[in-house]
Amino acid sequence: MSDASIDRGAQQRALWLSTIAFTACFAVWMIFAIIGIQIKRDLGLSETEFGLLAGTPVLTGSLTRLVLGVWTDQYGGRRVFTIVMLAAAVATYLLTYAQTYPQFLLAALGVGISGGSFAVGVAYVSRWFTPAKQGLALGVFGAGNVGAAVTKFAAPFVMVAMGWKGVAYIWAAGLAIMAVVFFLGTKDDPVVAQRRLRHEKPTGFWAEMAPLKNVQVWRFSLYYFYVFGGFVALSLWLPHYLIKVYHVDIETAGMTAAMFSIPASLFRVYGGHLSDRYGARTVMYWMFLVSVVATFVLSYPSTDYVVHTAQGDKAFHLAMGLPGFIVTIFVLGFFMALGKAAVYKHIPVYYPDNVGAVGGLVGLIGGLGGFVLPIAFGVAFDLTGLWTSCFMLMFVIVVVSLTWMHFAIRYMERSAVAATLEKLPELPEMEEIHKPGLVPPASGAMIEDWRPEDKTFWEKTGRAIAHRNLWISIPALLLSFAIWQVWSVVVAKLPLVGFKFTTDQLFWLAALPGLSGATLRIFYSFMVPIFGGRLWTTLATWSLIIPAIGIGYAVQSPDTPYVVLLILALLCGFGGGNFASSMANISFFFPKAEKGHALAMNAGLGNLGVSVVQFVAPLIIAYGVFGPLGGAPQMVGAADKATQVWLQNASFIFVPFIVVSAFAAWFGMNDIASAKASFAEQSVIFTRRHNWIMCVLYTGTFGSFIGFAAGFPLLGKILFPHENVLAYAFLGPLVGALARSGTGWISDRWGGGRVTLSVFVGMMVGVAAVLYFVAAKDQPGAFWGFFASFLFLFLMTGIGNASTFQMIPNIMRKEIARLEPHLDPTARLRQAEKESAAITGFTSAIAAYGAFFIPKSYGTAIALTGGVSAALWAFLVFYAICAGVTWAVYTRRGGLLHDVERRATPAATPAE
Repeated sequence: MSDASIDRGAQQRALWLSTIAFTACFAVWMIFAIIGIQIKRDLGLSETEFGLLAGTPVLTGSLTRLVLGVWTDQYGGRRVFTIVMLAAAVATYLLTYAQTYPQFLLAALGVGISGGSFAVGVAYVSRWFTPAKQGLALGVFGAGNVGAAVTKFAAPFVMVAMGWKGVAYIWAAGLAIMAVVFFLGTKDDPVVAQRRLRHEKPTGFWAEMAPLKNVQVWRFSLYYFYVFGGFVALSLWLPHYLIKVYHVDIETAGMTAAMFSIPASLFRVYGGHLSDRYGARTVMYWMFLVSVVATFVLSYPSTDYVVHTAQGDKAFHLAMGLPGFIVTIFVLGFFMALGKAAVYKHIPVYYPDNVGAVGGLVGLIGGLGGFVLPIAFGVAFDLTGLWTSCFMLMFVIVVVSLTWMHFAIRYMERSAVAATLEKLPELPEMEEIHKPGLVPPASGAMIEDWRPEDKTFWEKTGRAIAHRNLWISIPALLLSFAIWQVWSVVVAKLPLVGFKFTTDQLFWLAALPGLSGATLRIFYSFMVPIFGGRLWTTLATWSLIIPAIGIGYAVQSPDTPYVVLLILALLCGFGGGNFASSMANISFFFPKAEKGHALAMNAGLGNLGVSVVQFVAPLIIAYGVFGPLGGAPQMVGAADKATQVWLQNASFIFVPFIVVSAFAAWFGMNDIASAKASFAEQSVIFTRRHNWIMCVLYTGTFGSFIGFAAGFPLLGKILFPHENVLAYAFLGPLVGALARSGTGWISDRWGGGRVTLSVFVGMMVGVAAVLYFVAAKDQPGAFWGFFASFLFLFLMTGIGNASTFQMIPNIMRKEIARLEPHLDPTARLRQAEKESAAITGFTSAIAAYGAFFIPKSYGTAIALTGGVSAALWAFLVFYAICAGVTWAVYTRRGGLLHDVERRATPAATPAE
């Protein structure tokens, strides 16, 4: 079958009417998730009896799928689909006559035939599309799972108004009408139509069943048992779970469960697209890995801990609140949706003549999961008394599935090498029937040929790819800085919401993200050449979820132990570490003439994350923007004038953006093959003396920028307690970030060394001004002088951030020419680029310690002397040393950059 031979109008009607029909069938199939709650109350059923009642329709729908799939292959989906819908409509109507528990079970068996429609639709829809488009088409059809959301959203309101019988009447009528519309609006699929034209008899029943002897069919079935069976089971169980665990009413429980079903259904379409483009194995790996994490978190029961410390016992409570539960279950549902599409991507490709039988068996096993798991959930609760036992069971299933898949694939790969490896099938059992023509196309994520210095290549191909990677990198880096510096805002508010910490303890919380972030940068600076920028950016962005959610939970209770807050502060260092890898990654994409501007944009706009968090957080904590999902507010002020704040919003607000950015990085970025290098190859920079000199200078610029940003809100609050410092704190990092991204041209024109020297002189002046206004802090207008002096310091650091990074490639191009004279010009340039990228990352790592030392210096100075002047004098001396080093090594006559910077040479490389 080719695209040209297909009637486009009939094809689209078949797809969309099948999807709508399957939605209606699924809505009927899930009807007991809502009406079963009232029936349980009326009949006084146990949890196990309720699970059996809710799962019985799933049993029928599962067991009938194999036979219905074979009949669809034989007689056509148009006829079989219509008959299934009419039969299910009649059974749903007859349900209203049931009065006893056995009668309800019998009626539920009849209702369940609606679930068998899935096997019919898969076989019918797949025959309208070519293999290259079947993944997306079946994803669209499978999105009919959203029928579960239709029932959970609408049925509670109908049941409140008309009783559970009213739901059954309306759902039965709707399904009967849909059956008529479907039959009149569709045509027989091309295979059945051609068979009838040739007067051929359909394949026999047992011949249709022959492919089921292949092991890979049963492997698919196991995966579908989890992704689909688990989805159905959770759809049925969630309303009951929410009512019992979180004590919500049935309307809220139904709407929440419906909102789970929507992404778990609609994103199946996206899963089909991803499977078409990247291969089902990749999608399945992601799905299983996320599922392991999500089910483990959901499995943890509510627990009280008592920790025996030197100061006495510390008790705290650990439990997942409703907002966290909903977020986690939604993430789980999203990835299960991708997995459902990935499993079914293979079937029409490898079994084009037996889609009904194979798809029917896979659907049967998956549907049985939807029947068995709700019963198992009820039994597990009856045996353990733990509501989270349902997720413990799912955790075991997904771990077994992932382990089996991974080790089977590894076993197959051990016998393959090089090009042979790339031609292997998605799963090892497919090896015997695998054909080269069926191998999914490469994703294009790895770029083998990358020549940015070739003007023709750059204009035709390179520029668009490089800029796409840059504009995906920038928001990821911005979010990294935001999470890295979120404590700079949160710590200033902790005393107001009841946390009893000393000033030194608060400065420790503000400083620790800088310590961990700087340390991680040392490692992150070498990761891109080892793992590739695409994978590392994705993983690094996902890691931000951990501190973002953790802080949101921790700050909601003043009883949270200080050690927990310290750990979360350290975890914020994930955001700080990302800068090193981000800069190293982007440096590989751009030619020398544009590298400076690109790195300045990446770093400068990424630095805006500091300003964003200090601007957004004070605003967002004043409103309950997340409603019940965001948790309860804290009270600030005296009882008669208390106001509400939602301090958790300071980190929660970034969670959805982190998720979007991580997906964008994985699906939109690229790896460059020529950028690959081992740690040993990169470690040569430790023998380059200029690497260490630039670490000192960059600590003076960026270390000051990030340290001032981390410490200024708390310092200003302590020195000027009557001023609303948080309202203005964001302006300093904003000025520094904009200065970095907007002043790279100054260094390009005048030379990074000369600009850096001027910056350090300016920073000495700025610190002197701060010292003056700190001494006069009790005088009128002292705060504004203090604030203006810090703005000037931020401006200087921003210019210096760009100028110091502009120096690195110029230094290394001269040094490599001297140190490696045996290399040809091309190899010399490549070596200089690699070492420049490694030095860029490593210097950023060392400089990031400023985010720890500057806030900690404030706290130590206050603890030892009662004021911050001692710390400021130390900064002034350090800037004087940096200025002297810059002049002596680089800018004086005879210095390394003296001749370079006095020529018209626009070779730039700013950043952070």
